[in-house]
Amino acid sequence: MKEYLQELLRLLNYDSLYPPQELALSKGVMNGNNILVTTPTSSGKTLIGLMGMINILSKGKKVVYLTPLKALATEKFNEFKIIKNLSCFKNRKINIAISTGDYDSYGTELIDKDIIILTNEKMDSILRHDANWIFDVGLFIIDEIHLLTERERGPTLEIMLTKIKLMPQKPQIIGISATVSNSDEVADWLRCEQIQSKWRPTELIEGVYNYGKVTMNNGTAFEIDNIGAVDNSTSGIISLAMDSITNDGGQSLVFAETRKRTVSLAKKTSDTVSKFLDKSSKLSAHKIGVEILKQGDDTELNRTLSSTVTKGVGFHHAGLGIKSRQIVENAFRNGIIKILFATPTLAAGVNLPARRVVIASIFRYDYEYGGNIPLSILQYKQLCGRAGRPAYDKYGEAIIIADSRTNPEDLYNHFVLGEPEPIVSQLMNERALRVHVLGVIASRPKILKSELLSFFEETFLSKYHGNETISFEIDSLLQYLRDEGLIIMRNELLMATKFGKRTSLLYIDPKTGIHFKKNLDYYNSNKINDGTNFLHWICDSYDFYPKLTLRQNEIEYFERMFEKHKLSSYGLSNYDYSLKNLIILLEWIDESTEANLNEKIGVEPGDLYRMVETAYWLSYCLYEIAKLIGRKDLLAEINILRLRIRHGIKSELIPLIQLEGIGRIRARSLYKSGITNVTQIDKISESKLGSVPKIGVKLARKLKNQIKN
Repeated sequence: MKEYLQELLRLLNYDSLYPPQELALSKGVMNGNNILVTTPTSSGKTLIGLMGMINILSKGKKVVYLTPLKALATEKFNEFKIIKNLSCFKNRKINIAISTGDYDSYGTELIDKDIIILTNEKMDSILRHDANWIFDVGLFIIDEIHLLTERERGPTLEIMLTKIKLMPQKPQIIGISATVSNSDEVADWLRCEQIQSKWRPTELIEGVYNYGKVTMNNGTAFEIDNIGAVDNSTSGIISLAMDSITNDGGQSLVFAETRKRTVSLAKKTSDTVSKFLDKSSKLSAHKIGVEILKQGDDTELNRTLSSTVTKGVGFHHAGLGIKSRQIVENAFRNGIIKILFATPTLAAGVNLPARRVVIASIFRYDYEYGGNIPLSILQYKQLCGRAGRPAYDKYGEAIIIADSRTNPEDLYNHFVLGEPEPIVSQLMNERALRVHVLGVIASRPKILKSELLSFFEETFLSKYHGNETISFEIDSLLQYLRDEGLIIMRNELLMATKFGKRTSLLYIDPKTGIHFKKNLDYYNSNKINDGTNFLHWICDSYDFYPKLTLRQNEIEYFERMFEKHKLSSYGLSNYDYSLKNLIILLEWIDESTEANLNEKIGVEPGDLYRMVETAYWLSYCLYEIAKLIGRKDLLAEINILRLRIRHGIKSELIPLIQLEGIGRIRARSLYKSGITNVTQIDKISESKLGSVPKIGVKLARKLKNQIKN
């Protein structure tokens, strides 16, 4: 294998292996040995994964790469294409695939793929569906294993890893993680050799800023001139970011605690940065600003982004639309954006290194808590890891801003000198156990209670909780699942009911399944329904996300919307906590524009996208449960609602929207022109069809050909 490794290094422009990569090689990564790599960002962990791939692919086995985020999946897809160029695979086509959605699937489209990139949730869903091709997998590469300690994503990752290590074919496991204090425990749990190193290609220097002075952990201290700061609250942040630009032309990445703060800082900084741009840089930035406006999100947020990017400054957070985020990311990578303000979620989702990282606040906004909470040391180190661009910088700097709420000495001792927290299992929470206990039972025709307990004894949870504690919690949960009709218990034998099995395969919280079933059971189909009741059940479910809360200044507007949609006639209260989500989606399927929803309701494009995506999935789940329990009288109505959610349209546009090239805007344009169905498109002349606003000659021809064929 070594000759192929040498070839791979040449293709990647490596002069030699990095120390962690050499260690991985000596530990048998190319011989099928399990390894856990815990090293800093940019230390070459991806190449270690590629090294393992060469060996497994050469044996005709599949490789599965697992990532916590969809954004990372595309990044890895492009990185892994290099494998195709190796001479050892010149007579074999290496097929690479990404699959991140549709949780009710056996993944049959992946049977003939060699490298498969999945999110953790998609992988767990495939395992629940008992896809046979899983047994052809010879290597699992698991990225960001330290997320085991995250309360939302951690339990799914833990259960999935437990299933992988118990697979009969004993696949190779390569775990990739940031440095954590108890990585040895994780390695022991996964039966892995440990590769632990603090080496990185660019030196990382950390420090704290306080009233114009920076103290670094390499023993140096320096003062920062006040460059471009417009007020006391931003002086340190902006001055530090600007200093990197003015001194050596380096880019700065600034992490702020909230979305609002990233936008505010970008606006305050952009005029100052613009003064330092040369003619060529200004032209490049202007082109990106125009591109942002063209790509579709006609909102105040996007117009603000375009304005700041034109001046060399960007912001990045989950409220932006997908296209806008991608444009910003590429512009920063290409050096067009000089300063990027982002929320901490960026550090986990996208690889965007910078010469200097500024941590504007050690707090971050937590949606579940409903306010700001301090960063963990592990999260802080993840942010620091973005400092220093390999091949460009000799070193990177990460600097925390001390403010009125924090003591600079405490910040230095806790964060800069501190060790990341140990990874702990998050499986022992009620929701996680509920979801995964049912998942394990439903994945087998029959299972003994002792077998169920044995499985959970193999989880990381068992390292922290005694078997008696786990058994007690599971006992209580089994009673609940039985009482709600999801499982059958016959002495020690456990079996999922049809309802329990379907709920598990739909990959929803059992409480969501119960919520849908009970509402469907008691629903009177004689009621006049435009989908509002169904949509309310979806918004009120345990799996709906993101749940947006009503703000004080929105109450008057929402009362008007309450009356507009006659929600009282559906038995709904204007004090319902899910009201905001319901009204947003009602306005969406009433063809309200993204710009209007942003202006009137304050929902940002990224949030709207996730709400629509979630609601579309849950409407499918509602349809499937209705079908299961025999509510055939409701299936047509639910299906109409699904199409309306997906496309953001009124019912009359459904016949048109199913044509390729026709979205909500073009469908409405056709309808206004008197073209209401496919038959009319077939009969109308191509030239007349092309004269319809938003259609044009090219699309008219394509539409006619679609119908003809």
